[in-house]
Amino acid sequence: MKLLLLGATGRVGSHILTHALQDGHHVTTLVRSPEKLAHKQDDNLRVLTGNVLHPADVLQAIKGADAVISTLGTDGSTTLSEGTPHIIHAMNHEGIKRIITVGTAGILQSRAEPELLRYQSSESKRKLTRAAEEHHKAFTLLEQSGLDWTIVCPTYLPDGEQVGSYRVEADFLPENGTEISVPDTAAFTYSLIASEQYMRSRVGIAY
Repeated sequence: MKLLLLGATGRVGSHILTHALQDGHHVTTLVRSPEKLAHKQDDNLRVLTGNVLHPADVLQAIKGADAVISTLGTDGSTTLSEGTPHIIHAMNHEGIKRIITVGTAGILQSRAEPELLRYQSSESKRKLTRAAEEHHKAFTLLEQSGLDWTIVCPTYLPDGEQVGSYRVEADFLPENGTEISVPDTAAFTYSLIASEQYMRSRVGIAY
């Protein structure tokens, strides 16, 4: 499969890149700082220097892809909400339907107040909601896009180790879930490229 991986230099993205290359997929990455990539040399890796905020860069990167995986974070900026429309446009332009992204548990439905998202409800312990608001904007854009999207929504995300055993639930955080490691989040996210499960839904993930 030919994949476009966005956010490949990040914590989750770097693990997904490892999985994809180990399985023989052809991966294109669009990165601002290629020197930060964990994999410098691989025959199946195409590294483009660019920015998701530049529509031409996204269009160039996405050509020939079968699916898109995005682990773009918020890191104090509006890159996620501003870049998502460019990704959606490029996918529509190239006729690509499948996109899997990594969000946050804050944009899952609240169990206590189901009409609200978790970050809007009493379930949230975070006083700052800026990151969740960014993810909410990206969720809304994908929901309206007509694409075959899935948003993986981890709770507290320590580096940790790959345990291989965790709980997932569509649209909600598994009950009493408090954390999930970066490697397990990456492994689950990567597994969705070979699955039609959780199509057009958010997925909570926790131990």
